[in-house]
Amino acid sequence: VGDTMGITLRVSLDETIGDLGLSNAEVREFIDMNRNLPDLWDLAHGTWDDCSGPSRFKEEAAQEELVRGIHELTERPIVGVGRFTSPDVMARMVKSGTLDFIGCARPSIADPFIPRKIDEGRIEDIRECIGCNICITGDMTMAISRCTQNPTFMEEWRKGWHPEIMNAKGPSSNVLVVGAGPAGLEATRALAERGYDVALAEATTVLGGRVARERQLPGLSAWGRVADYREYQISQKSNVEVYFDSELDADSILEFEFEHVCVATGSRWRRDGVARQHVVPFPTEDTMPIYTPDDLMDGKLPEGRVVIFDDDHYYMGGVLAELLQGRGREVTIVTPSAALSDWTRNTLEQHEIHRRLAELGVEIVLNRGVVQVTGSHVISDCVFTGQTRDLGCDAVVMVSSRIERNEVYAALKAREADWPDAGVKSVRIIGDAEAPGPIAWATYAGHRYARELDGKDIGDALPFRREIAQLAED
Repeated sequence: VGDTMGITLRVSLDETIGDLGLSNAEVREFIDMNRNLPDLWDLAHGTWDDCSGPSRFKEEAAQEELVRGIHELTERPIVGVGRFTSPDVMARMVKSGTLDFIGCARPSIADPFIPRKIDEGRIEDIRECIGCNICITGDMTMAISRCTQNPTFMEEWRKGWHPEIMNAKGPSSNVLVVGAGPAGLEATRALAERGYDVALAEATTVLGGRVARERQLPGLSAWGRVADYREYQISQKSNVEVYFDSELDADSILEFEFEHVCVATGSRWRRDGVARQHVVPFPTEDTMPIYTPDDLMDGKLPEGRVVIFDDDHYYMGGVLAELLQGRGREVTIVTPSAALSDWTRNTLEQHEIHRRLAELGVEIVLNRGVVQVTGSHVISDCVFTGQTRDLGCDAVVMVSSRIERNEVYAALKAREADWPDAGVKSVRIIGDAEAPGPIAWATYAGHRYARELDGKDIGDALPFRREIAQLAED
């Protein structure tokens, strides 16, 4: 191609497959041999799992040791990755001569305007990637991708949502948001951005809802950025009032006379084991202590031998097993799936979850469910044969499914006839309070509510544009 275009060569920093692949030392030899042949060296680590692991297992700039010193082998510029979210770390990588360009895939999904915000000194306005890898699940499941931090991701063209610009305010003046979890916080932030006067009522003394609790679990501290970003943005808005210790009921909500009410009261974990294996509660005895993830996040930990029944298949069962094993409990985790935390294959961490728990000494029981909890043991059944066996324990943790906290919404709907006298035009329920799901679904729901308030009723029409492929004409 001569000088008509630049040539970039991407090389794995370490294929991590032993003698069958290139080691980091061999990669350095290869670059030294071809030092100025390409116009740009693009360096990344091994497989997608190695390169783009979640924040639970991969720190920011996790590939720094693998790439440091390579610039001494070439005069060409180098681009590298490592889920860079901190401008200070980015600057250090460049100033130290380790990298010339900072590759930011996931961080720029979370905030496409990182370069501009850094240039303008608006560091606190950056929506930092939390490393949950929910964006990757879109590829893995062949579905539309989502981003926990940036709910406009994948909706820029379909719905015309700009990551930094909200649509103009409608004719209404004020909104009451009940619940300050990820859905309520994002709804509040986006509504305020549009220009509405917003009151945010939170039953506790902390903003963040489930995020404020889950960020305390092993490896999930970065997830707290979901709350941190929105809490700061809300604090800068003069048209937002936040009320703590405010657990509202239908009477008080109607007395406030807000035009619109957004109920974002979240969900709670079930204690009866209803999830995938069981669609109705199964037998349990009161003499066996039964815990839920909510109990553990409240600081109420079981003692002795603990059986975790994981019929959720996401991250929570494995995280709680790590928590309890680290606190000295003897943990057995039972799952009907053929793989522990099975769905986390889609977030590139299932292998790491299994390996970490195995190394910690957690007993992992696959392809088995739980059909009964007695006073001294659980009765586990094989998902293929139904054959049962007893697992002795002192306590059981049910990681099954979650149920909506929708009591306030139901009470308001029951009094819909009173809305006009109270000046209420609409009451909506969003996020986990409507249908429990990943955190990304909650922030999306909050953003969508804010975007669509005072919008036209489109009936059954599609709320987004479709991109329809067709053959080109000759």
